[in-house]
Amino acid sequence: MAPILVSADWLLEHVSDPVVRVVDCRWVLGEAGEGRRKYEAGHIPGAAHLDVDTQLSGSKGPGRHPLPGRRNFQNALSDIGIERDMQVVVYDEGKGMPAARLWWLLNYYGHENVSVLDGGWNAWLAKGGPVSTEAPEFRKTEFVGRPRRKWVVDKDAVDSLRDHAVILLIDARAAERFRGEVESIDPRPGHIPGAVNFPYAQTFDPATGLFRKPEDLKLEFEKLGAKEAEQIICYCGSGVTACTEILALKLAGYEAHLYEGSWSDWSQDTNLSASTASK
Repeated sequence: MAPILVSADWLLEHVSDPVVRVVDCRWVLGEAGEGRRKYEAGHIPGAAHLDVDTQLSGSKGPGRHPLPGRRNFQNALSDIGIERDMQVVVYDEGKGMPAARLWWLLNYYGHENVSVLDGGWNAWLAKGGPVSTEAPEFRKTEFVGRPRRKWVVDKDAVDSLRDHAVILLIDARAAERFRGEVESIDPRPGHIPGAVNFPYAQTFDPATGLFRKPEDLKLEFEKLGAKEAEQIICYCGSGVTACTEILALKLAGYEAHLYEGSWSDWSQDTNLSASTASK
């Protein structure tokens, strides 16, 4: 199994390895196609590109970014030549959102040989990594995924579990959205009652832009109750940044479930309550 994270130094040594496939996941929320434009302007040599909105999300399902359909996801991976023995290395701008989404999806579909480039594109540039504008051609493969459906929970499951003392429900959004002070995207402000807030941005070291050390993350999550929890569930606005939180929990030694629809799903249902109380 591949490490969860690899460094830019490691990738510089292995970028040309035929069993390593690099995937660029850069994406800008609300700016359709901007990630692809960034890729075309310059990317890690040999890297493919997958888009959060069109390939890492589905058109049907709960919330703004439901999981992609099995067939569509398999086709996306087959088109860029992913094979079972390949180590996939995914990267974004360095903020961990879309790269963690693909890392989670690959694991969800059974391809555990996947790593996130720690620090992403910015770390690559800082190390003097080469930049290419050529779109590589890939030999199409037949990627077959077997989804681990128990990794995902829906709003009914969250509603039934959220008041249990042994359940840790973590909201990965920024603190002001959690508190309901601002909400420019979803129907209602606030958060799921019973949730605690750990903004996904806090999984990174602000001085380096890299993920915080596992022992530091472990301490932070245990302050929230991870050690005592029998089940951890993560959510965010639409299920993308929650994957960053799941990755950080994995670094800290904990497993977590994804609430697929997240706040964009919950906030649409007026039968479900919303809280603006800090916790």
